[in-house]
Amino acid sequence: MNYLMPILLILCCKTFSQTTGNKTVDFTLPVVTLMDVEPSGTIALNYTAPSEAGRQISAPAVNTTKWINYTSAIAPGGISKRITVAINQSLPGVDIKIQAAASGTGGGTLGAPSGQITLSTTAQTLISGIGGAFTGNGTNSGHRLSITLSTNTYANLFAGSNTPVVITYTITE
Repeated sequence: MNYLMPILLILCCKTFSQTTGNKTVDFTLPVVTLMDVEPSGTIALNYTAPSEAGRQISAPAVNTTKWINYTSAIAPGGISKRITVAINQSLPGVDIKIQAAASGTGGGTLGAPSGQITLSTTAQTLISGIGGAFTGNGTNSGHRLSITLSTNTYANLFAGSNTPVVITYTITE
């Protein structure tokens, strides 16, 4: 019995000798606003001549090779971000249209596409309501873009014109 007493005393002390402590941990999450269009490089949208007299030229197929990717972190109480799009110049007789699909990748508060836009030299909202979010990187991630050419005034089309147009995407609050 004498040998049980020290064991009981040790168990008793362990049961009642709990301590706690705490430490303050500071962390900083920077405001992040990053966007790119993948893959890099230009696209060519070329009309096709008809094979029979009396038919109109054919507009190029819709180009769906480009994707918008972004990463966003907003400050507490901050406003959501949006992506705008504009072109550097108009083309006579031609409308350039763009549409962003909903993002099927990433996480957070992903932006909502605005629907199809006829591009102009004035910036227009393509995607709005971007909160703290990421879309993934590269092709098959983010918002797939559909870029279309359509004829608005056939009489204003000129053969041999090869005019490069720059589409500018901007992410902002």
